[in-house]
Amino acid sequence: MLPRSLLKTAPPMDIDPDELIETARQANEQAEAPTPQSRLNVSVALTVALLATFMGICKIKDDNIGQGMQQAQADKIDHWSFYQARNAREEVAKAALTQLKLQAIGAPASAAGGYREAIAHYEALAADQAAKKDELRKQAEADQQRYDALNYRDDQFDLSDALLAIAIAMLAVTALTQLWWLYAAAMVPTVFGVLMGVAGLAGWPLHPDAIVQWLS
Repeated sequence: MLPRSLLKTAPPMDIDPDELIETARQANEQAEAPTPQSRLNVSVALTVALLATFMGICKIKDDNIGQGMQQAQADKIDHWSFYQARNAREEVAKAALTQLKLQAIGAPASAAGGYREAIAHYEALAADQAAKKDELRKQAEADQQRYDALNYRDDQFDLSDALLAIAIAMLAVTALTQLWWLYAAAMVPTVFGVLMGVAGLAGWPLHPDAIVQWLS
């Protein structure tokens, strides 16, 4: 038989096991229930991850466009250089043609045939250089148009990158301050940044000229 002192301090034996199980279950649910702060952190993390992925895709396309712009610029410079060379040859041929025509006026009849052949040669040479010069001009102008078209899309990616960088900065501050309204505000540059990026990828004619001119 146990001493009376032990009988007085022994815990009661009338505890319901079902109550213990229910209490433990409720405590576990409360521990696992997401708080507003944890939901905000998850939203910020997912948004930043998606934006970083989208920016990486746009960066690849933008780099390819930059290479195309450099090639178009180089082609334009080459074509204008050849244009100047053709123009110089044309001017030399015209000068020689003028000189031959003046000399043919006072030349004896025996030399008239030679002058006619020389004049016909330089007329054909001047016409040939003029035609080739005009073709080079058209190619140079086409290069400029190609450069402008690529620059149009490059501006779209530049604006997208700037807007998404602002959005990510605002999301970083959101993670520190735990303010849902700041997360909502960060969605404004996010939406416009994604829109400009998609426009650059899809070739949409979406180009805020006023903002581009202000930033240029």
